[in-house]
Amino acid sequence: MAQSSLNYDTLQELFQASDQVDEFRIEEPASKTIESQMEVEMDILKIYEDVLGKDKSEFPILRRKRHSKYIDTFLNRPLPAPFTALDASQPWIIYWLVNSKALLGEEVNSELSDKIGDKILECVDADTGAIGGGNGQMAHMAATYAGLLALTVSKSYKAASQLDRSKIYNWLQQMKQPDGSFIMHYNGEADARAVYCAICVASLLDILDDKLAYKAIDWLASCQTYEGGFSGFPGDEAHGGYTFCAVAALSILKSPRELASVIDLDNLINWTVQRQYSLEGGLSGRTNKLVDGCYSHWVGGLTPLLEIATGQRDLLNRIQLQNYILCCCQDEPAGLRDKPSTRADFYHTNYVLCGLSMTQHYQEYKAGEYIGHRILDPSITDISDANHVRSLDPIYGVPSGLASKMIALYRA
Repeated sequence: MAQSSLNYDTLQELFQASDQVDEFRIEEPASKTIESQMEVEMDILKIYEDVLGKDKSEFPILRRKRHSKYIDTFLNRPLPAPFTALDASQPWIIYWLVNSKALLGEEVNSELSDKIGDKILECVDADTGAIGGGNGQMAHMAATYAGLLALTVSKSYKAASQLDRSKIYNWLQQMKQPDGSFIMHYNGEADARAVYCAICVASLLDILDDKLAYKAIDWLASCQTYEGGFSGFPGDEAHGGYTFCAVAALSILKSPRELASVIDLDNLINWTVQRQYSLEGGLSGRTNKLVDGCYSHWVGGLTPLLEIATGQRDLLNRIQLQNYILCCCQDEPAGLRDKPSTRADFYHTNYVLCGLSMTQHYQEYKAGEYIGHRILDPSITDISDANHVRSLDPIYGVPSGLASKMIALYRA
């Protein structure tokens, strides 16, 4: 497909309006929040100015080969010593890297798939059957979620078939709280992340039942704040990550078309669209906070669910978000990042690519499954093959179709 000039033209319109924004900012009282916001805006405006100073044909594209090399470098060799700080995040690291690889359209070969399967099985806690952050570590809800996603993306079905679903079910029951929430681990915290991870794990393993779902909908609904987003627990501040967790979990427990029956959908939409900043084009995770590439997924990922719930499309400006990703979130020499002042890491590489996928696809909800359709309208998003990534399952955060295959494995 030919490259669209929509990215360039949209960016030009945004840049021409930036002088008015500068004047408004200068008149505001100085505060740390405003100073930080202005610094980010200046960094991004400089990047956009440089882009617009070149020909349309030189508009930044996804540096696919560089990012793939960055991912493969860390997937296929031991991590350097400084990564010992992430020793309890081993399933996460595998998921972030292999999912990024898959989104870029690369296949996971059988050798790598087997290695991933063996590594995840090493992290299994023998007493509970659930997955810990590393070999010999305690079972953890987030590690179990990430480990299961790593098996899903890598198609490590042999390893997945060795998980003891009965043990994991009993462990999930032990993590279940009387109010409907879940805790992350023994004596751990209860929050929307834990509920989302628990519901995802149970769903993928095909062990979700009324006992595990008991009161979860009501508890999640109680996390919605006056702003419209969701907090980690009732009474806290609305946050992009917790909002995604709550809405995605609710969309497993009920159809996304039924969201309006349990939450204030209009207020949620209002909060979500306010997370996109007109100058940067990127998304923030909270009110009065800076844009961050990872919220391309945690907030941007709400878009397909809200579009299904409302029957409306393009609740967010897809092309402006893609501009932010391509121009501001690609690090040198490789990897994707939070914003221009930061460096690339595995976490942001994955979730920025997840957000990029959202900008390029609509989701159809049919018979309980999500079907991604590439957007081919050049007035909506850039349609060039150079920037294209695979469609993403809006619930599980893996390429479309893979979650269904994992569930089918356990139903066979």
